[in-house]
Amino acid sequence: MSSNKVLAICMLSGSVALTGCALPGQGGGDYSRGQVRGEQSVRFGVIESVRDVRINAPHESGVGTLAGAALGGIAGSEMGRGRGSTAGAIAGAVIGGIAGQAIEKNANDRRGVEVVVRLDSGKIIAITQEADEAFRAGDRVRILSGQGVTRVTRM
Repeated sequence: MSSNKVLAICMLSGSVALTGCALPGQGGGDYSRGQVRGEQSVRFGVIESVRDVRINAPHESGVGTLAGAALGGIAGSEMGRGRGSTAGAIAGAVIGGIAGQAIEKNANDRRGVEVVVRLDSGKIIAITQEADEAFRAGDRVRILSGQGVTRVTRM
């Protein structure tokens, strides 16, 4: 394989890897710039249950699909010579695009928790957020709500 092809593969692989770094956190300790210095109401309660969930990425950038197609096309073109290399490049691009899209989706999805809390008032609520703290049934927690966001944090 030529050094240009190796360089292209390295650059495209790096861009696919970096797509997972672009999404902001959605855990109890993550605040957007607009939420800083904003007032929040505070309630207290006890965790009834905790369930692991997956937070799906809001959208895919297409970088994974594009990078996978490019890598697959380069790899496929190396398979055959003459007419075979064209068919190999096309097949490699299609398969690589599908694989790249799946890799990007998995890189951007986040692990989350659904926390069911019995508030001191007796009301039961559920909050889903990124899993940035360990919660267990029976834990005493604080519920912060404001500016359209509710989060649960350990006390």
